[in-house]
Amino acid sequence: MAKKSAVEKNARRRKLADQYAGKRARLKAIAQDKDLSAEDRFNAFLKLAELPRNASPTRIRNRCQVTGRPRGYYRRFKMSRIALRDLASSGAVPGTVKSSW
Repeated sequence: MAKKSAVEKNARRRKLADQYAGKRARLKAIAQDKDLSAEDRFNAFLKLAELPRNASPTRIRNRCQVTGRPRGYYRRFKMSRIALRDLASSGAVPGTVKSSW
């Protein structure tokens, strides 16, 4: 089990990123628009830099929904490899079969 503080910090980052998603998208569109003046684009970059760092989606870490483990994460199942193996062996994940040869 991961530290609760790390899991909670990631949850706060996810919430903040969702909150600022629209504003970030608008500012990025202005900053990348070549038809606008350089001054307008520069001001958009400055406003983008004033947003909280944790509002950026790249700061969100993919974590296992079961254990909170940050490594060995499968996006399809939203679980770490260890939790997936345990649940698949017990038959809790539909469509997965333990391989044997």
